Order: sequence, then structure tokens, then C-alpha cells
Amino acid sequence: MFRFSSSLLFLALLCSCSVAALAQDNPWRAGIVTDEFIYTEAPFPSCHASTLAETKEGIVAAWFGGTYERHPDVGIWVSRLVKGKWTKPVEVANGVITPNFRMPTWNPVLFQIPNGDLMLFYKIGPDPRHMQGYFRTSADAGKTWSEQKRMPDGFSGPVKNKPVLLDDGTLLCGSSTEIDGWMVHFERTRDFGKTWEKSGPINDTRDYEVIQPSILQHGNGVLQILCRSQNAVVAESWSYDNGKTWTLMQPSGLPNNNSGTDAVTLADGRHVIVYNHVKTAINASRGHRTPLNVAISNDGKQWDAALILEDSQIKEYSYPSVIQTSDGMVHVTYTWRRERIKHVAFDPNRLKTKPIVDEKWPQ
Repeated sequence: MFRFSSSLLFLALLCSCSVAALAQDNPWRAGIVTDEFIYTEAPFPSCHASTLAETKEGIVAAWFGGTYERHPDVGIWVSRLVKGKWTKPVEVANGVITPNFRMPTWNPVLFQIPNGDLMLFYKIGPDPRHMQGYFRTSADAGKTWSEQKRMPDGFSGPVKNKPVLLDDGTLLCGSSTEIDGWMVHFERTRDFGKTWEKSGPINDTRDYEVIQPSILQHGNGVLQILCRSQNAVVAESWSYDNGKTWTLMQPSGLPNNNSGTDAVTLADGRHVIVYNHVKTAINASRGHRTPLNVAISNDGKQWDAALILEDSQIKEYSYPSVIQTSDGMVHVTYTWRRERIKHVAFDPNRLKTKPIVDEKWPQ
């Protein structure tokens, strides 16, 4: 009896030491409740640019997948989280123009219309400089999809990150172009895709080269965008009239590696950004796409370090998408080494944070 109890005690101590060691090796993991791959096997070898939305039947994810980015066989794939498990990826859109001609698809973006259809925006074109926007809708939470709808010439809808629905019913889409420098503009629809308007660009490329804005909502018509840049910083701009006019681009206090980010305003008014906390080196075209980090802010100005989702020297962990679901959890998907899409969920009330000062992640 004595030896049996001692063995149990030894095992308990061993397990507790292992857990403590793991926590010590990963100090930036507090609050994470789910860490999983959406799939481990798929009919495509490469993937990128995931997106998320919550429907009445659960979470839906989409991304583009194919032989490699820019290959004509790249299509838009969808998976649904059903009873805690992700469904097998299904291709729901592609760039087939004729039986003998096909172009790659790009950057899907999901948006759930309140009490309505699920929208799936995506682009078709040979490269990011020459893309045309399209969208489909689903009335059954992503199981089946409508015919493809072409947006007006020159429109792409939300270029990477989710749009926001304003109080007046306008769906505001952060978009950008890469033709004559990197420029951010906005596309609006008041009828969920039937008609469109465009405004901008809002940046001077002599000062900031920026694309792929994510939109934060501060209330009373105050909006903030956070943008990928070629200037080694996450660039920001503010609007005080629901996106009609914008301030000059400025550094946000966060570094950028010339890679995509995403951000969301939480139900309690705080703001979350998911990004690579990496600064592009001088004379480099971009920085490493690892680690992948989460920061949180009360006001969109002072950011606190919250989580490190990936911290491997093996690249890359990039192009995140982030939403908060109705149960309060925050969900993130991102590109895992261009081979899979990773899904992480965390409780924003269980984060252990430290201030980010001078763009430095705290020790």
C-alpha cells in the first residue's frame, strides 16, 4: 500500500513539474482553450489567407488552396466547425473562365449578414495587381452557395480582412491596390452587394505604402484602421465621421514585417490585433513571418502584449483572421507553413498582458 501511494505521488509530482516546465517555456499562452489544425490532409499541397465568420450554425472558415500561390489551380476552400470538429474542406469557388482557361483566386473574406445570408468575397486574377472582385452567398451557413456574382469593374470588396457594418446599415470594406504604389481605399454597399460606392485612396505613397486595412470601431462614428506596410510598422489612420474622411497615416506603435495582420473590436470595447511582431530590417523587402503574436488595447493607442501563437524558427505563420463569437471567445485562423490552416481560440478575460514599449515585445 505504501509503495503504491508513493508511486502515485511520484507520478503526480512528475506531471506537475512537466506542466510547470511547459508553462515556463511558453509564458505567452494564458487563456488559450483550442489549438488545432482545421485539416491534416487535403487535395491541395499549399494554402494561404484564411477568413472566419460565425453563423447561426457555428463557425465557418475559408482560404485559398492549390499547387502554390498564383498557380491557376488555386481555388477557394471552405470548412465548417460542426459539433467541435471541422468538416472536410470543399472547393466552393475557382477562377475557371473557359474550359481551357483558368486563373488563380485570392484572399477570401467571409461576412455574416445579421439574420441573413453568409457572404463570401474573393478575387480572380493573375496577380494581386490585377484582380477582379466576386462574391457568393450561402443561405444555409456555408453548406451550399449561390452562383458567382461579379462586382463592378475595379472593385474587390474587402481585400483581405472582414468588413464592418455601420449603424446606418452600410457595409464598409477596407480595400487596397498595388498598381502605382500601395494605396488604401474603401468600398461601400448599402444593400449587401447589389450596388457599390468607392472612396479614397487615403494615403500618400511618398509617406506610407500600405494595404490590407482592418477596421476597429470606437463608437460615435470613430473608426481606426491598422494596415500592413512597407514602412516596417503597422500603420494607422483614424476617422471621426464613420469613414468618410481619414487622418494622415501614422505608426501605431507596433512593428510590421510587410505581412498581413487582422484586428477586431471586442464586445467589451477592447481591441485585439493578430500580427507578426517583427520589424522589417533596413534594405530588406520584408521580415520573417514568425513569431505570430496577439496584442490587446483599451483605446487602440497603447498596446499590451498578450499571446504568442507560434514561435518556431521554421517559417511561416502568417495572414491571420480574427473574430469574437457570441460566447465571448476569440477565434483566430492563420497560415501554418503554407501547408495547413491553424485554428486557435482564447478567452480574452484570461489573458496575462504586459505593455509594449518602443515596439518591443516585453520579456
